[in-house]
Amino acid sequence: MRLPDEPELPLQINIVPMIDVIFAILTFFIMSTLFLTRSEGLPVNLPKATTAKQQQVPTKITITVDEKEQVSLNRKPVAIDDLTKQIRTLVGSNPEVLVIINADEKVDYGRVVAVMDRVRQVEGAKLAIATQKQ
Repeated sequence: MRLPDEPELPLQINIVPMIDVIFAILTFFIMSTLFLTRSEGLPVNLPKATTAKQQQVPTKITITVDEKEQVSLNRKPVAIDDLTKQIRTLVGSNPEVLVIINADEKVDYGRVVAVMDRVRQVEGAKLAIATQKQ
């Protein structure tokens, strides 16, 4: 006696796992590109200014004055007396150098002026102060 054949179900491709994998890969690439931004100064609370602009100059030197009034040149601690000499070394013969001062808003005004004075002693260095847009 012959039993009736079971009807064959049409073949189906389940794409839900593939969609999950694609979303996981997409999430990985999105998250990894968020970390590609390069912060040039140490983290400080910048004062806010309504006229803040972003400068596009090929060579940048970043001076950071943190809330403890410690000075750093390109993320390396430096004494304020050695600042002019080290900036001259970094500038060399390049006339298009922008020196950006990242000073915490709680830093004493006199300390920032002292740093600015050291930068102005270097010929060819253009001075900028970093702020945040309100």
